[in-house]
Amino acid sequence: MEYVRLGRSGLKVSRVCVGTNMFGAGYVEDDRAISVIDAAYDAGINFVDTADAYNSGHSEVVVGRAVRSHRHDFVVATKGFIATGPGPNDVGLSRKHLVDAVEGSLRRLGTDYIDLYQVHYFDPDTPLEESLRTLDDMVRQGKIRYIGCSNFAAWQLVRALWVSDKNGFERFESVQPEYNLGKRDIEGELFEACSDQGVGIIPYQIFMGGVLTGRYAPDSPPPEDSHMASRHAQRAKDTYWNERTFGMVETLKTTAAELEISVPQLLIAWTLSRPQITSVIVGASRPKQAVGNADAVSVRLPGEVVERLDLP
Repeated sequence: MEYVRLGRSGLKVSRVCVGTNMFGAGYVEDDRAISVIDAAYDAGINFVDTADAYNSGHSEVVVGRAVRSHRHDFVVATKGFIATGPGPNDVGLSRKHLVDAVEGSLRRLGTDYIDLYQVHYFDPDTPLEESLRTLDDMVRQGKIRYIGCSNFAAWQLVRALWVSDKNGFERFESVQPEYNLGKRDIEGELFEACSDQGVGIIPYQIFMGGVLTGRYAPDSPPPEDSHMASRHAQRAKDTYWNERTFGMVETLKTTAAELEISVPQLLIAWTLSRPQITSVIVGASRPKQAVGNADAVSVRLPGEVVERLDLP
């Protein structure tokens, strides 16, 4: 396994991060989910990502159970913003909601600190100064070690960094965007902004919800026990279940066979070939998948393969 610094900080994270949005949903039993994180740990992965919105917080509960015996060795990341209740203050990045969200995540994770706390979305209704001061306060209180953001546009990220610099607040060390073979808009302004400002990029959905792995057939519904059949994956299915994506799958299968690696390993290696990428978030529902994902870090793709996969 390789470890790299998160942004400009001294925190070292593995180049593969275990995504856990399927944990706690029911179709991956909690004990199996814990065995996935155990296998990832044995393979050298020290980075786990969750969110308070994943399956009504149960993902955080499962992650907390899984990392408890090796808590010091793990970098546990979670996120907040999405509504946790029916009230007008149960959503967003206000001081009120952020404090409540962090306290709730700490309780579900069963820990007294969060290594990386990420705001899940940009909040146009709350001044950045309020959100960043609140996060800075919680870093000083020891509840959070580092902060990051998710789903921010380049201008939103740079504006947040300016506010932190101006006020002496903790800065975002990472951003978590959606990125894959079919969605590459971040290669423009966000790549440039992060390179210039020393912000790490931790992409998600590199498998397009699993469609790119080659497990699914375009003319058959997803297996009932699969991620793509779950309610949680509906947005990914609506976005990526189409003729263009399945055309990519055939290219990926052929290329992976030539290199004698799996399609998921090929996708991880392609993503990590981008110098702007710090670590990739990839889910796994079985221990052997987590091990295979970890092994992909050692794959070095020939230049012509990278060019071949840079599909229009």
